[in-house]
Amino acid sequence: MSSASLKEMRNGGEDYSNGHGGGGVRDLYGEDCATEDQLITPWTFSVASGCSLLRDPRYNKGLAFTEGERDAHYLRGLLPPAIFNQELQEKRLMHNLRQYEVPLHRYMAMMDLQERNERLFYKLLINNVEELLPVVYTPTVGEACQKYGSIFRRPQGLYISLKEKGKILEVLKNWPEKSIQVIVVTDGERILGLGDLGCQGMGIPVGKLSLYTALGGVRPSSCLPITIDVGTNNEKLLNDEFYIGLKQKRATGQEYAELLEEFMHAVKQNYGEKVLIQFEDFANHNAFDLLEKYSSSHLVFNDDIQGTASVVLAGLLASLKLVGGTLVDHTFLFLGAGEAGTGIAELIALEISKQTKAPVEETRKKIWLVDSKGLIVSSRLESLQQFKKPWAHEHEPVKSLLDAVKAIKPTVLIGSSGAGKTFTKEVVETMASLNEKPLILALSNPTSQSECTAEEAYTWSKGKAIFASGSPFDPVEYEGKLFVPGQANNAYIFPGFGLGLIISGAIRVRDEMLLAASEALAAQVSQENYDKGLIYPPFSNIRKISAHIAAKVAAKAYDLGLASHLPRPKDLVKYAESCMYSPGYRSYR
Repeated sequence: MSSASLKEMRNGGEDYSNGHGGGGVRDLYGEDCATEDQLITPWTFSVASGCSLLRDPRYNKGLAFTEGERDAHYLRGLLPPAIFNQELQEKRLMHNLRQYEVPLHRYMAMMDLQERNERLFYKLLINNVEELLPVVYTPTVGEACQKYGSIFRRPQGLYISLKEKGKILEVLKNWPEKSIQVIVVTDGERILGLGDLGCQGMGIPVGKLSLYTALGGVRPSSCLPITIDVGTNNEKLLNDEFYIGLKQKRATGQEYAELLEEFMHAVKQNYGEKVLIQFEDFANHNAFDLLEKYSSSHLVFNDDIQGTASVVLAGLLASLKLVGGTLVDHTFLFLGAGEAGTGIAELIALEISKQTKAPVEETRKKIWLVDSKGLIVSSRLESLQQFKKPWAHEHEPVKSLLDAVKAIKPTVLIGSSGAGKTFTKEVVETMASLNEKPLILALSNPTSQSECTAEEAYTWSKGKAIFASGSPFDPVEYEGKLFVPGQANNAYIFPGFGLGLIISGAIRVRDEMLLAASEALAAQVSQENYDKGLIYPPFSNIRKISAHIAAKVAAKAYDLGLASHLPRPKDLVKYAESCMYSPGYRSYR
């Protein structure tokens, strides 16, 4: 039987190996699982050979080039005589990485590998995801952004500054890849919980897109990280001789809006209707405005608002198996009423509305938010920012979080404030006194900004709390019992979500897709996970989880009439898996 027939059988009778997998875009570089068995030609402008082949991260295999490939591509003498397979290369590199005691040094080593040997970088990341995720993303990426000017080696994406105003389309055309499917863009104003890092925020789009590939299987060649540099209000950076961005105060108002308008128009003109634009780490006021302005005309997604909301909702849906009841039986209190807080709150209200058929205006009343001025109540309505107004309920003013917990008596406490150490001993003890199994989510990143640690949550609640956080914490032993904290990491959602949009050729994002992603993730939590008190599945299964999320998101896109990739595949899970990037080395002609 031919390999094509075997592949067709594996994929439920459908042959996905024609190289038109991910959303109908041709697989030029042999990146998808569906084309693993096919020979590829290492083209650059001509066939890459000799030193040019060794210096091309997409095609370089290092010591894994075979004898035949070394002859055919003029590599004799340019490499030592030993031949290593990819598994041995992976083993050697993991050994080397573990020698570094400073996480930033591991991050730099991983970035060097990405620029040297792309497939090996992703092989490492996929096979060692739980160990390396904190290295290439939060918390280490936060430190990398803070020191980006000092560790900067070579550009990894596109920098669009005020200097490029009027020429953004030309700048986009400078990027060598033409078939872009996902753009992650930041203006660096609110990087994690670290504030305004200006142009140095580029570490975030680069890190996010490496996860789109490793965890969601989106082709690296289809990913484009972009930083929009409109200046910075960070005095330390403005006075830093090594700062790599514009040394001026941030542009605001019309100047800012015009640059973003030109950018969004240029992206659509250059890459078409179906390119996913993910807004990342914009300040609250811009994040909400941009999402509202462009969601009807572009395929846009804000991970801080929508991705965080989806992953937290998944954890809440899963936690019902441990705490009992349905969502409507619970009362939610948030510390933090910014992008993440209001985004999560709105998605919870939408899910309760979907389950109970009650209007969302009614279901919002189960959800309370505390900001820097205290509990958001109706007497504050006039002074509230627009995005906070739906959460102003009837209640007397309450200043502190502790008093809010005592007054509202929540069953679920969610921290999205970006302020560390705010879930104090008194707050956690009060939650434990009010609930048999209080659900406590300390979501702020990086670890230093977490509202409380796993150890604090378990110790102060005397082992009663069900806890999850945004950044990873080690397991905690309390009174002879081992507690494994969950991680409400957006990386559970956005890679699979993006893949689902790509494989369906979706042209818009809708809230129903986010709910579908949450439900798909919650369904992946096994009884074994629940027995450990986990409300999220282990990251070791993330590719399988992403395929299921992608399938549910794609199905919803087809149901809503927003999918353009027709006909609809019979088995969306198998189709998603066939479209996923495979990091194994390919054989060269």
